[in-house]
Amino acid sequence: MLAALGLFAAQAASAERALAPVEVRNPWAPAPVVGGDGRTHLAYELHVTNFYRDTGVLRLRRIEVFADGDTRPLASYEGQALVQIVQPRPADDAAASDSVPVAAGMRAIAFLWLTLPTDRPAPRVLRHRLEFVDAKGALNLVDGARVVVDTKPPVKLGPPLRAGLWLAGEGPGNSRSHHWGSLVAANGQVTIPQRYALDVFGLDGNGRVLRDGAMDLTKSKREDWIGYGTEVLAVADGVVRDVRDGTPDHAPLEAQAEPESLTAHGLYGNYVVLQIAPDVFVHYAHLQPGSVAVKAGQKLHRGQVLGRLGQSGNTNGPHLHIHVSNAATFEGSEGLPFVFDAYASPGTWTLTNAIDPDAKFSPERVEHRKQMPLDGEVLGF
Repeated sequence: MLAALGLFAAQAASAERALAPVEVRNPWAPAPVVGGDGRTHLAYELHVTNFYRDTGVLRLRRIEVFADGDTRPLASYEGQALVQIVQPRPADDAAASDSVPVAAGMRAIAFLWLTLPTDRPAPRVLRHRLEFVDAKGALNLVDGARVVVDTKPPVKLGPPLRAGLWLAGEGPGNSRSHHWGSLVAANGQVTIPQRYALDVFGLDGNGRVLRDGAMDLTKSKREDWIGYGTEVLAVADGVVRDVRDGTPDHAPLEAQAEPESLTAHGLYGNYVVLQIAPDVFVHYAHLQPGSVAVKAGQKLHRGQVLGRLGQSGNTNGPHLHIHVSNAATFEGSEGLPFVFDAYASPGTWTLTNAIDPDAKFSPERVEHRKQMPLDGEVLGF
């Protein structure tokens, strides 16, 4: 009897240590960047594939991240904190699911945003421990999946717009944004061009996105929006690699058809792509028709006018879309972290606040140097 109990305990311990039949990979290495909160961040993705067809559903219930040789986790995600950062999200998300099902032969993608302790340098390597529960209730593990951290410094940019207040919407740190959360599959690659993208909306001194007198967003005209028609500037010296003009603006909140393609031509409307260094390209989208003032191959200097903020392409309100990537094309490119040389921020805000006449905006100017604006920051150039 004692021998039988010992065998059972050994089998149970072995089941707990079972290695999950899962592939975990990171397609694009994270690079440290200082955000507008003054903290250093790493943004990256883990592609988690339940490899075999006959495994059955594996429920991902925890991800732990370890820096270099540390034995204590740098970050841990479980319960709703885990569910919120994984795609596709479970159908029972609304019912407060505490794990993410990964069907046999299918893939889930975790979007990790790490904030490093203020007293430590960026790690060289990140190690990951993932816990799954199989259909029989047994624990399956992935222990040690490694991600090497990129040591290159972030791209440095000057202001893309003139003086004023600008809301950085759908920005870095928001794993549910349509930027970071949009993967593009094309020509054998899955990439995230907009990993650090910003949608920049103009604000008045009260934090409103509409001019005085235009109180009803649903009846607004493009000209009612604070930023519409503002000059858009080159953020660095460079060469224009792609450009388009002549696409009409939409009306605010106008229903739009599906994009004809997941390319610059299908999404950007009128745009400029500016190369500012080897394998570094700045993408400006949704420019006003007839305003694009540059041509492909033209050399530009920082601060030179490219065009004007508009509402062309795949957008339902006037704003400037800007992101930095490693290729001149949208498809097949990876988003790169960047910092602005300088900006002043009066705090955070949302588009919901910006259209609410009762929302109170209390600016307290804070100066930023060589930082990347985070989701919801208000920028003053």
